[in-house]
Amino acid sequence: MNRSLFVVGSREGLRAVFGDHALAARGPDVDVVILPTAAAFTGAAEASVAVAQVCSEFDVRVESLMVTDRASAGEAYFSARIVEADLVVLCDGSALHARAVWRNTPVGDAIGSASNLVAIGSVVSVLGDVMIDPRGGAPTIGMGLCRGVALCVPSSDDQLARTRSLVAKDTSLVVVGPRGVLHYAKEAWRVIDGDDVVVTRGQDAAAL
Repeated sequence: MNRSLFVVGSREGLRAVFGDHALAARGPDVDVVILPTAAAFTGAAEASVAVAQVCSEFDVRVESLMVTDRASAGEAYFSARIVEADLVVLCDGSALHARAVWRNTPVGDAIGSASNLVAIGSVVSVLGDVMIDPRGGAPTIGMGLCRGVALCVPSSDDQLARTRSLVAKDTSLVVVGPRGVLHYAKEAWRVIDGDDVVVTRGQDAAAL
């Protein structure tokens, strides 16, 4: 599948996505759905509104899908909307909760089939083959939407050192700070804003 995946460190990075992507030129014809699953414990509605406010700057159509637990992840309407949308935005929040809700559900399958996907903040970790457990920095299983990388957001120096020691040497650890914006398509990465992105293999600096 020709998937286009954007990884942004914060919701402000959405502006760079719309500025970079051809969808922006279509204006109100662009159908955007927001998925606040990861924000279920901190306020799914609030997270959706904050993301929708950024999207509204680009005059697109926006719908928030309140998928916050596994029961809602089985709703046929939600999975259908994700598949048919021009752009799907995954809100920041708990990566562990998002994985627990999405994995082996119709909504999770739909996310895997989305043609244009944006992941914001901590939830970016869910997307790789390898996910970084934020509780201690150990690698675990992700959704496998991008290959050969483990994505995460910044943590303490000690935790990042532990993570780097545990991630396999053939996997790039990509730490995406608040200003970072990356694009993944056709199994290749492109850096849109890399000033806040650190890539390592083992303990050594690397490139995507």
